Amino acid sequence: MQTPFSRFLLATTLVLLCAVSPDGSAQTQDKGMKGVYSFTMKKIDGTMTPLAAYKGKVLLIVNTASFCGYTKQYATLESLYRAYKDRGFEILGFPANNFGEQEPGTDEEIKTFCSTKYDLSFDMFSKISVKGDDIHPLYAYLTREAGHNGDITWNFNKFLVDRDGKVLARYGQKVDPMSAELKGLVETLTAK
Repeated sequence: MQTPFSRFLLATTLVLLCAVSPDGSAQTQDKGMKGVYSFTMKKIDGTMTPLAAYKGKVLLIVNTASFCGYTKQYATLESLYRAYKDRGFEILGFPANNFGEQEPGTDEEIKTFCSTKYDLSFDMFSKISVKGDDIHPLYAYLTREAGHNGDITWNFNKFLVDRDGKVLARYGQKVDPMSAELKGLVETLTAK
């Protein structure tokens, strides 16, 4: 016999199960919240992290790959991060295997590659899809609703997010993280 409490537990469990993507990341934390902060993502070490934990920070969200002609941008991403991290700047790296199968590794292999080859200290997340039928909800939001719409074109596309969670700019793979264009806006945003 079901009690009102057992029906409540069942309904709550079903809602929670429906809010989790196949890769294990929750699609939204708060149905009333909209934007980047509404997602909870799995870090490369397996821990679940609500992007709301980055509220008040300037963010650069980047889809990455280990075997790409642009992989050397890991070095300039790290330089940019070290230059501004004490001013409330964070880089969120999202490995993706959508382009030329240039990110075939497991999370552990990607983590080892990034730490040994580039000594990365910014936050890396679990591998996701950033384009296509299996696009992760975060990237569906970034490419369809955040104001800088259009499919991700290749590895190392970048979205710059202000301290209020608004996506202010989008840069393609050819824009180096330490370019005057990108670095200048990070400088301005982190000075506020």
